[in-house]
Parts: sequence; structure tokens; C-alpha cells
Amino acid sequence: MPENNVNQTKTPKTSIGGQAVLEGVMMRGQSAMATAVRDADGIIRLESKRITPQRERNLFFRLPIVRGVISFVSSLTTGTKVLMRSADVYGEGEPSRFEKWISKKFKIDVMSVVSTLSLLLGLALAVFLFIWFPQFMRETIEKWIGGGYSFGLWAKNFIEGGLKLLIFIGYILLVSLLKDIRRTFMYHGAEHKTISCFESGMDLTVENAKKCSRVHDRCGTTFMVFVMVISILTFALLESLIGGVDKFYRVLLKIAMLPLVAGLSYELLKLLAKTKTVFVFPLKVPGLLLQRITTREPTDDMLEVAITAFKTVMEMDADKSIPEKEFVVAEKRCDLLKKVRKELNKYGIEELAEADWIVSLTIGCKRNQLDSEKTVSPKYVEKVMQITKERCTGRPLWYCIGDTDFYGYKINVDENVLIPRPETELLVEQALKVVDQNKCVLDLCTGSGAIAIVIKKESGANVTATDISDGALSVATKNASENQAEIEFIKSDLFENLLGKKFDVIISNPPYIKSEDIEKLQTEVKEFEPILALDGGEDGYTFYRIIAEKASEYLNENGVLLLECGIGQAQDICAMLKNFKSVEIIKDYENIDRIVKAVL
Repeated sequence: MPENNVNQTKTPKTSIGGQAVLEGVMMRGQSAMATAVRDADGIIRLESKRITPQRERNLFFRLPIVRGVISFVSSLTTGTKVLMRSADVYGEGEPSRFEKWISKKFKIDVMSVVSTLSLLLGLALAVFLFIWFPQFMRETIEKWIGGGYSFGLWAKNFIEGGLKLLIFIGYILLVSLLKDIRRTFMYHGAEHKTISCFESGMDLTVENAKKCSRVHDRCGTTFMVFVMVISILTFALLESLIGGVDKFYRVLLKIAMLPLVAGLSYELLKLLAKTKTVFVFPLKVPGLLLQRITTREPTDDMLEVAITAFKTVMEMDADKSIPEKEFVVAEKRCDLLKKVRKELNKYGIEELAEADWIVSLTIGCKRNQLDSEKTVSPKYVEKVMQITKERCTGRPLWYCIGDTDFYGYKINVDENVLIPRPETELLVEQALKVVDQNKCVLDLCTGSGAIAIVIKKESGANVTATDISDGALSVATKNASENQAEIEFIKSDLFENLLGKKFDVIISNPPYIKSEDIEKLQTEVKEFEPILALDGGEDGYTFYRIIAEKASEYLNENGVLLLECGIGQAQDICAMLKNFKSVEIIKDYENIDRIVKAVL
């Protein structure tokens, strides 16, 4: 883990350092840090934050040794947080019953408690393994020798220091047997190769990074070696000055000395990283050798992750206007639903069903399954929030989702077509009563093709559909293909391009809103849905007059005409159909005159 804050030189050195995390890499520069993680869906997720440049800190915190202590503490706390954030990208799965009970009973976030306890236990383990245990083993050796024998002050510290190094190496070798740790070591290698690639003056590409070394002068592994060696020297010197200390107080004194040791180790690491001279190489060797264990050769996709993090930090260091970015992380279904409702409410969309539809349709579950703590992956969380953001602009819900259900069929919709309404399903029901596989059906003003598709699929009839809009015909053709409905689509202004064709049934839901009433419609209708499919002319009857006049020419004997109409229009439309032998009005589910049925 290369430490940052190395001064720029004429060679392409960089102050950017990093850390391997769960399935990713964190890079830290002068004024920004970025963590890139590849999630379970193979998508690189990125989180970036602004940090205070060292040169802008208080003078005291920039003093030699002090700055090392600050860097050490910052690396420890930030590194732990980043590690936990990288784990958040994956989520924790569905909580156990015990976790649910604890959360409900004590009103706490179980994972936060577990994370805090893990950090404390980790620190306690470090004190045990690297401070208390080496001292205990040295005392045990003295007892084995017997006769009240005791090593000298310098011998004590060198023996304990040697034991620390052995424990450290043994610990690294042991954890490297774990699959997840091995992958983390591979990301560690990707971090080093990326930084080395930049410092070699090559373009930051996967191919170039693969050629670079996976060991680096500023690695945290080398820093840890320096910490152990310097701790031996400083504590031995301190003991020689103050005399022997009881074993309990020796442990406390060593803990108290850690900041000084970290500060000195930081300064040494920083100094040695500035030079490649052979005279200082022996001091680097132990750390470089240990890096052969703590790094592994990364895969191409791991290098891609590291390069993403590195480039982000470079860009943010160079351009202070680039905003921070947060991870898209896995979330529980119930929490995601609350988040969507809250976001919609900000923009005055208070219909709860909309949030339900956005989440349920996106993640593929039923609405009654949303009150669950099952985890939604980042891929779907991102998609849900993108749809929510679109909906908050006023864009109709089903345009945001991209499709809607009509009579049990999936119909794609966008701004080229009207969103099929529930009352139009009643129009289809009436058509299916008089249509069978031997009939020829014409769907005028087909729009999304919803009516034509249902009739074809449910009856097997020969279906022709027309529309004047190229955009609408494109959507309708796609819908027919996806629903495996064989339909003949013709670009035509009503009957214009249908010369010589005859049908048993003509069905249509034409534009029927008065031109002057368009501006009175809901904002999401008038601003997003196609005006061409809404505007019925000055009085709303322009299309009905043409259909009433021409339909008989295209209907076979006893042919049926079915028209959907607006509120209060049915009687007027019936009066236009004088050349039909029977005309009737059919009401919708709210008892409104909605459909006109005429038989030739």
C-alpha cells in the first residue's frame, strides 16, 4: 500500500498511494481519494471524496514525524472505513432472525455494531500478537534457561523484535491460504502495477500495467517492516535511558511509543522512496521481499479497476470542480422502497403505487413481496434510482419503466406512442367477441400496436394495423416481434393507403381531444405523450367523421366497427354512423359511455 505525499520530481513520480480492498482498490492523492470496486455483476462501482491537502493543514501537523503520525492514524481509520464500504457494494444478504430481533428490540444497526467490534478486536489482536506475545515468549525462554537468567535490555528488544517479524511473516502466509485474501493480494498487485506504470511514463492501460513490477518502494508492507525494526531500536534506547521496566508497564510503554515509531517509519519510508541508490537498497530489501507474499499477479479486470481509481484521483486533483461520487450499494427491498417513496414525495408524487411499481417491476418481484429484507444488488438499485430520477422530471411512469402491461401482454412504450389505458382493454374485449381466426381485422391509429397484438394473439385473426407516425410504427413493429404476433403494418393516414382491402372488423382508438383542451391536460400528458395521438381537431371529432364516412367502403357485409371515444362524445358519434344498420353504446367500468359499436 504505497503511502502518499511523496514530492513530485522531474521523473513522473506521483503522490498517489493506495490500498487493496474487497474486490477493488482505493487510491489517495493530494486532494481526493477514490475507491473502485467490481461488484458481483461485473460492473465497476466508484466512490470518490475530497480530502484536505497536506499543504493546507496546520503547520504543526506538517512537521516531520508529526505528519507521519497523522498519516498513520488517517490510513488506519480511512482504510477501515473504505474496506467496509467496499463490502457494502455486495450487501450482506437477508439478515438472520436473531439480527432482525436485535435491530427491532434495541433500535440499532447490527452491522454497524459488528463493524465497530471487529475494529476493536482487530486492534486488541494486534496488541496481543505483536506486543504482549513476543514479550511473553522472551520471558518463557528466560525461564527455560533457568537460574534467574535475564537478557540484557538490547538483547530483550532484539529477541522480541525477531519474534514480531516471524509472527508477521507467519500471519501473512497463513491468511494467504484464504481465497478472499489471495484475491485481495492480487488487487494489491494491481495497485502497485498501476502506480509503477504511471511512474514509468507509460500510458495507463491494462497492457502497459501488466509489464510493470508488482512491488513498490512506498508499500505499506515495507512500512510495517520499518515499524518493527524502528520499534526495536527506539524501545531499546528508551529502556537503556530509564532503566528496566516491569513487564506490564513495558506493554503500556510500547503502546504509548507507537505514534513515535510510526512517525519515524513514515519519514524513513518517504526518504528512501526518493532515491534508487544502491547504498540504501539493503534497507529496502526486507520490505520488497515481503511484498512478494502480500502481492500477487493480478488479472486484466483487476488492473482495470485499479486504473479507474487512479485516473479518478488524478482528474480530481487536477480539477477541483469535479464533484464527489458515492457507491451504488446493495440495499434491502424495504429500505429501497422507502427511499424511492421519499424521493418521489420531494417532487409532489405521492401515489404510493408508483414507488411500488418502480421497485417491483425493476427487480422482478410482486408488490406484496416488497416489505422484505432481502437484498437488492447494486445493479438493480442503480436502475431503480435512475427510473425514479426520470419520474421526478414529470416523465410518465410507464415511459420511465419502458413498458407496460396491456391485457396480459408486455407492451413497450415511449414518447412516440400513447400509453395504453385500462379502458382500451374493454374495447379489445368487445372486439374479441366478434373476431375469430377466419376474420380480417383493421386497427386504425395503432400507436404502440397494443390492440392489434392482443387481437392477433387471442383470436388468430388476420390483422392489419396502420398509423401515420414512423415513430409509432417502429414501436408497434418491435412490440409485435417481441410478442410473436404476425401483423401487417402500413403507414397510412387512416384509410389512405388501404385501397382495395376489405375487413370484417375495423377497430380504432383515434385522437379525440379538442385542440383547445390540449393545454388543459396534465403536464406529464401534454409535455411527454405525442400530441399527434391526442389532438382530435377543433371539436374533437375530426377522425371520427373520416372513419364514419369511409369505413363502409372497407368493411365486408355485416362488418363491425368499434370505436373508443371520450366522455360525452358517444351520442354525437352514433349520429355520424347513418349508413350502419345498427349502432350501440357500451359503457366502461365506471359507467361512462366509452365504446360505439356499429354493424354494417
